[in-house]
Amino acid sequence: MSFRIVLGAAGLSLACVPAMSAQTVETGGKLMLTRGISTVEGAGGGGLAPWALITGNSTERGIGASAHYSYAALSDFDIESFGLAAGFYDRFEISYSRMTLDTRDAGAALGLGEGFEIAQDIWGAKLRVAGDAIYAQDSWMPQIAVGAQFKRSNREDLVKALGAEDHTGVDIYASATKLFLAESILANATLRYTSANQTGLLGFSGSDDASLQPEFSIGYMLSRRLIVGGEYRFKPDNLAFAQEDDFFDVFGAYAVNHNLTLTAGYADLGSIATFGGQRGVYLSAQIGF
Repeated sequence: MSFRIVLGAAGLSLACVPAMSAQTVETGGKLMLTRGISTVEGAGGGGLAPWALITGNSTERGIGASAHYSYAALSDFDIESFGLAAGFYDRFEISYSRMTLDTRDAGAALGLGEGFEIAQDIWGAKLRVAGDAIYAQDSWMPQIAVGAQFKRSNREDLVKALGAEDHTGVDIYASATKLFLAESILANATLRYTSANQTGLLGFSGSDDASLQPEFSIGYMLSRRLIVGGEYRFKPDNLAFAQEDDFFDVFGAYAVNHNLTLTAGYADLGSIATFGGQRGVYLSAQIGF
């Protein structure tokens, strides 16, 4: 036998249902918002930090997928991200994302030319190793997942001229996520081992090697369709020519239906390439099944 959460007129309850055959593959089954949204790096989670949740709408009996597009208009830069991800049996996730920094007028001030773009490709994998963030409500143990992201900047000569040691690198992380249904609170903590400069857009390493950096997310579910919250992401500071600050955001995510989630928020990314005060609105759309 297996257990699932049933949403009815009286609210959420646990029900016992027959286990499905190992050969049966289903789509759908997750509660709204419990696949997470998509990070700018493509993994299932918040906007900035990956969560232990596996993308896609499918439970342990199926295969799901998602696609996202995100845009942030900062004081001097624009950041775009789009990508695809797939979740297998609520256990394993793979993802790809393309992330682009448009320098706008700042490109001319940096000697790169107005509207100069720096991009990186990000390939990710995540494995759920323990716990259940949603269905194990009788336990305080969170869902735990480990993941890796291989990143490659498209501006090898530039990032090395700026002081980075390489234009490719690998982030390794572990995430713990728990949804407290009675309190309508989602909490996440991630620990990332990384040498990425500005998430990898400006290469990897420099004056320091890789280090452990924590990331936190907290959300409050106003309804089964709407969650509001915030995130904080600590960052390394490896480049001598420019200070790198931590990332912070506040967000609201609304599930239009089981397939479409829209997110809006305010992000403070600190100083980027000597330009301080990089703050602005970001928007994101995710389609999942």
